[in-house]
Amino acid sequence: MSTNLNRRSAIKGILAGTAALSIPSGFSALAMPKNETETQSGMLKGRINHSVARWCFKDFDLETLCIEAKKIGITGIDLVGPKEWPTLKKYDLVSTMCNGAEINLVDGFNDIKFHETLIKNYTEMIPLVAKAGYKNLICFSGNKRDKTDEEGWNNCVIGLQKLIPLAEKHNVTLVMELLNSKINHKDYQCDKTSWGVELAKRLKSENFKLLYDIYHMQIDEGDVIRTIQENHQYITHFHTGGVPGRNEIDETQELNYIAIMKAIAETGFKGFVGQEFIPKNPDKIGSLKKAITICDI
Repeated sequence: MSTNLNRRSAIKGILAGTAALSIPSGFSALAMPKNETETQSGMLKGRINHSVARWCFKDFDLETLCIEAKKIGITGIDLVGPKEWPTLKKYDLVSTMCNGAEINLVDGFNDIKFHETLIKNYTEMIPLVAKAGYKNLICFSGNKRDKTDEEGWNNCVIGLQKLIPLAEKHNVTLVMELLNSKINHKDYQCDKTSWGVELAKRLKSENFKLLYDIYHMQIDEGDVIRTIQENHQYITHFHTGGVPGRNEIDETQELNYIAIMKAIAETGFKGFVGQEFIPKNPDKIGSLKKAITICDI
């Protein structure tokens, strides 16, 4: 199955359980036995905050992923909706990039016909994210469907401006992901850093930022380190992935993740770097641990 279909299927499954969901107050951060909470976090250098995308490790139930993530030193899980937040709280992990308000990856803010649904979804979700103590909520431009860049920007501004005051009130950041349109997400509009940065400039709010997916942007524009250095003020989250193939970020692929992480840290970045690669090695947790080691500069 393609990366595109894997992620779409995962998000569809999460969205199915989101509608009409109420979040109980007073989540329990249950303590685990000491021998299960011991991690390598004390051995990590601390310059990079680590998270992992839930959908890439769907072969594991969430509790197992949380336990293994803690052992490695990971402190957050990406792309988790309200239904699964109590499990993260149980293991003292953070939902570092919340989802569940989007329709899908192709029907986004660049098309006015989706605004009614999107504004309703995000109006309901933003307070839930804040109540749970989280900060980032993902959003998408959607596919072009023959729209010009100007039409896409204008439509996104119209829709997102209706949500920015609510996001600012609750200290929640709406985060638009940059996705490649060459391989995985054909026709996606926010497929270049420059496109996302222009939208951020038009919105003029600290509560709208970009998710810079290193895998996707290597495919569509390259020049990763320079682009991060020049646009870091608009970026609040990063995703990894080996190029080509979106597999392990080790020596089997073309990107120098050690150099990229050093460049990110040198900008003063304090957000999270989320591992969003699809492990092809049988020892999937071993691959995740190696990725954290590579990124722990």
